[in-house]
Amino acid sequence: MPISTARFATAHAEKYLQQLCKHWSHRFSVEVMPGKGRIAFSGDEALDLAADADGLTLVLRSTGDPAAHADLERVVAEHLQRFAFREVFALDWSGIDPDET
Repeated sequence: MPISTARFATAHAEKYLQQLCKHWSHRFSVEVMPGKGRIAFSGDEALDLAADADGLTLVLRSTGDPAAHADLERVVAEHLQRFAFREVFALDWSGIDPDET
């Protein structure tokens, strides 16, 4: 199962977390609580979000092959960038070992 993580440094992390969750809530199962969110795309594919004063942490899990996972990373980044268009946008995904989670 490919897993990747990214960090977006922003003072508006909670706002973007809420916007991403609301945006996808009419298509996917979404859980939202203060400072945390989860978007279940399908099966075991999900995006976990955590907001704090310094930024937004994203953890993406998928069951697809690495190319499909990279495509999902791109889709998530494009959606976040739409909401954060007023900011300098930088989001670098890093793969992590699934045994460490």
